[in-house]
Amino acid sequence: MNNKTIKANKAPKGYWSNGRFVKPEEIAAEEVGPPSKTQLKAEADEKQALGEALLTLRADLMARLELPDKLLDALAQAKRITNFEGKRRQMQFIGKLMRPLDSEPIREAINEQLNGSAQLTLTLHLAEQWRDKLVASDDTLGSWLTAHPDTDSQQLRALIRQARKDAVPEKPGEAPRHGKPYREIFQLVRQALTQEPEE
Repeated sequence: MNNKTIKANKAPKGYWSNGRFVKPEEIAAEEVGPPSKTQLKAEADEKQALGEALLTLRADLMARLELPDKLLDALAQAKRITNFEGKRRQMQFIGKLMRPLDSEPIREAINEQLNGSAQLTLTLHLAEQWRDKLVASDDTLGSWLTAHPDTDSQQLRALIRQARKDAVPEKPGEAPRHGKPYREIFQLVRQALTQEPEE
């Protein structure tokens, strides 16, 4: 018996029902059916949680979502409610208003706000580290200028010299002082790290 005969004799998947052969893909389509109460509850809870997150969303990200006016009014009202039970009912109402909306853009906006702030914190820490190293050691200046060749090296050198002078305590035993040049080095470094235009 050759392979072709074996393949032909192989029984197709599925079953007979009321004189009709039902295929697996038809079975799967029948099983999907309407969502269960558990699924509906989970979706409602998720929409309500997204609604709560919207209360803390930045104005620029909120504007980009182009939410319905009714929902924006409900969110504004929720911010003003201080009573616990009143706030809970308002959040349920917000969840209800959000049901027909696509959750994905809302999730993206919330993630952007969270990750954006994490990125900003990291940049600020890096800027502080660079500033302290630049003030502490001449070798760091070379490393900085190699990494950021657009920096005004004369301005940075002058700020470092002044920051070092300011840091020398007036009396022995006093903590070093940090004046305006110290803060300006931080601003210069932070702008270079974030590629922000100077204000």
